Amino acid sequence: MAKFSFRLVMPERELLAIEADMVVVPGSEGDFGVLQGHAPLISTIRPGVLEVYQGNKVDQRFVIVGGFAEVTPERCTVLADEAIPFEEATAEVLAQRERTAEEDLVDAASEAERAAATKDLAIAKELRRAQAYYASR
Repeated sequence: MAKFSFRLVMPERELLAIEADMVVVPGSEGDFGVLQGHAPLISTIRPGVLEVYQGNKVDQRFVIVGGFAEVTPERCTVLADEAIPFEEATAEVLAQRERTAEEDLVDAASEAERAAATKDLAIAKELRRAQAYYASR
């Protein structure tokens, strides 16, 4: 397989900058795989798991909260709102994130706080679902 440049970046730091054989991104319209020579693309990212392949196997996984992906024939850059190495995103960590979001929803004093807590709760539930699925693979 021909390699391409892959970068995973959060607002405060770069998490990963490597040459990869393939990356599978949780796009808002569904997962999409990126190989060297991919057509140019910009996509939003939904909460889920991003996989980095070396050869024919997954080398690294990251739990992604959201963001954007930019793809060119030579590179893929993911600008993530939040990204956590899969090994650190345990079921317990994500369950705590969900409990915190539920508490924030109960404590919401305004419509804006309620909307933010509702969004955080939906993200937390989706991350738990994705983590459980990928942990069994």
